[in-house]
Amino acid sequence: MSMKNISQEKKDMINLSRRSFMVGSVKTSLFMAFGAAAIPSLLSAKESIKTKQFSPNVWFEMDTDGNVTVNIAKAEMGQHIGTPIARILADELECDWEKVSIVHVDTDPKWGYMITGGSWSIFHTYKPISQAGAAGRMVLTAAGAKLLGVPVDSCKAEKGFVISGNKKISYGDIVANGKVDKTFSADELAELPIKPGKKRHLIGVNADYKALDIPPKTNGTAVYGIDVEVENMLYARPILPPTRYGSTVTNVDDSKAKSLPGYKGYKVLTDPSGTIEGWVTVLATDYPTAIKAVDMVKVSYNAGKTANVSEADIQKEGERIVRDRKEGTVFVDEGNIELAQTQAAQTIEALYTTATANHFQLEPLNAIAEFKGGKWHIHTGNQWQSLTLPTVAKAAEVPESDVVLHQYYLGGGFGRRLFGDWVVPALLTAKAAGQPVKLVFMRPDDTLFDQPRSASTSLFNASFDENNQFLGMEHALAAGWPTLKMAPGFLAPGVNGEGKVDMFSASGADHWYTMSHHRARAVNNKVAQDTFTPGWLRSVGQGWIVWGLESFIDEVAVKANKDPVDFRLAMLDGKGKQGGKAPESVGGATRLANTLEILKKKTANVKLGADEGIGYSVSAGQERTMPAWLATAAHVHVNKRTGKITVKKLWVVSDAGIVIHPDGAMAQLEGSLLWGLSLALFEHNEVKNGQVSKTNLHTYLPLRMNDVPEMDIELVESEEFPVGLGEPGVIGVAPAIGNAVYQAIGVRLRHLPMLAQHVTAALKA
Repeated sequence: MSMKNISQEKKDMINLSRRSFMVGSVKTSLFMAFGAAAIPSLLSAKESIKTKQFSPNVWFEMDTDGNVTVNIAKAEMGQHIGTPIARILADELECDWEKVSIVHVDTDPKWGYMITGGSWSIFHTYKPISQAGAAGRMVLTAAGAKLLGVPVDSCKAEKGFVISGNKKISYGDIVANGKVDKTFSADELAELPIKPGKKRHLIGVNADYKALDIPPKTNGTAVYGIDVEVENMLYARPILPPTRYGSTVTNVDDSKAKSLPGYKGYKVLTDPSGTIEGWVTVLATDYPTAIKAVDMVKVSYNAGKTANVSEADIQKEGERIVRDRKEGTVFVDEGNIELAQTQAAQTIEALYTTATANHFQLEPLNAIAEFKGGKWHIHTGNQWQSLTLPTVAKAAEVPESDVVLHQYYLGGGFGRRLFGDWVVPALLTAKAAGQPVKLVFMRPDDTLFDQPRSASTSLFNASFDENNQFLGMEHALAAGWPTLKMAPGFLAPGVNGEGKVDMFSASGADHWYTMSHHRARAVNNKVAQDTFTPGWLRSVGQGWIVWGLESFIDEVAVKANKDPVDFRLAMLDGKGKQGGKAPESVGGATRLANTLEILKKKTANVKLGADEGIGYSVSAGQERTMPAWLATAAHVHVNKRTGKITVKKLWVVSDAGIVIHPDGAMAQLEGSLLWGLSLALFEHNEVKNGQVSKTNLHTYLPLRMNDVPEMDIELVESEEFPVGLGEPGVIGVAPAIGNAVYQAIGVRLRHLPMLAQHVTAALKA
């Protein structure tokens, strides 16, 4: 199912190239901007830029020294996104990379729709930023030719110069002395050719240029949300209610806290936006006092209806709804699965599950709220400003234009900072206190208010004929849906328009295997949905869906007496819809098959010891509309006495189209592989009494340094359209490990994380 029609906002975000493009010089600077089609008819590019009567995006600026400043409207949370965006632009512009810098911008309508998530950043910006650079190069070349007194067709642009024979002039001198006032219509911009990958020199697998966003993080100049201070501010820490929803405060006793110097009382918050319920915040002149005060303030509640919900309740509901065909929304229905099941000589069935998992980003949630100059100013790091801002405005009971989100570096996001719900209590506390407030969450506060990856359930049924040939597969999948709670406009219709589905909690089930019969049904787990706000955690639905899918594909291969790798390759034939489409998925399943073929050769001669195995998986994250093709293999050893699974090596072969920033791509894959490993073998929480029970890292145990395996990562050189790599690496790790465990000791594990006790129990069974 396509995601292309889920919202007009997303259309606007993606299709920047439909707008006109203006290039103009103002006061010794060259500005370049996308603009609405109507504006150029009223004003020249120069006038539009000078008066700022354009919409929505000014992308970059060049001064008389040829220095280029690129405006980055994407959040920086360790993925170094500013560097690849700047490299795309600089490559087309043909400016000097040593003169390029970046700046991260605050919320303003002129920047358009602001979101950093879903591995969308490169995919959505590549074409418009490339065209912006190309337009800038053309205009500078034309102006340079005029200043040189030569025909424009005799000129070329190279490293910040316009060159004609033995004559040349720098971009800086062109800006200082040339007259630039050019508007490209939307149609003209759309026709601008951009360089093919092989003509690029700042991007590609073999390109190696300095990153622009790393030095501030290593020299201490980077400013994170938690670093910010404003005048006259108080510190606040929250006291969280016993349930995410439905709790009300009945009494507050702060008599003990009043003995603390610097204690400034508490606020019981009422939220017009409905984001938080039953909250109390404690105020102090310094944060250590706020920390102490929370432990001394006693709050009584009427708890919400989920106060007794457990992890087992969520899992039980998950199994119930996947087994009930009346539940949920069908979003893939090809062939005739009922006929296949009726005619089947044999079937196999398997239930795959995952535990609740948390984000635990390094920087805990924090925000400063300050009312100044008639506007609310919010200082924080946020991934989806265009989702957060309207909610904050509703909480403040002011128009959106009266709220400004000041963006800072994020000390980790991973999806937790997409919806900025933590900003709301900061604002409400500041509003109640009548002065600026900095709200900082301690780690347990952060965890209790997390938007965890919901526990999940996937039920698979495969049919076989009398010759043991695979006929088709039915798949039902259930979890809490983040999009349903936080961005319901992104829900998509099911097959034939029936029902709604959170495609971010379903993608991956719409796989790239050719199957005669295939049905997939997604179900919202209402018990999970009512207990907490389900969140987008790195790789989103694909992380738990493909765990079950790729493990079950191995089960099907074993049942059909086929080699699991060869079985996959046979189904990755690129026929029909699996052939992909231009530009985002050219080649379709055949490109996925190619990554698996390369991986197969890499692992062909690995010598296995006793109780060792190699397992495989393929994945195409994030969505069908922008797949990154990945094949993953895991070499494991299993201690049959203790049940401990040791991953000795991970391999990944990735085809993500043109690789913009190779060093960044490798870092993204390394990080995502380790997170995938952590979720596969270690990370899990347990809901007890309506809340997660493990609130800090001494009980919630992620991957440790001594668990890190050797990693072999290969980026396939490609000329195809670039797609995201921030999340896809997570997806294939768990099923590759699970399949390796089966190869090693002959037991099939079907729950994440795969713990030692699961291994020993399976061996006993």
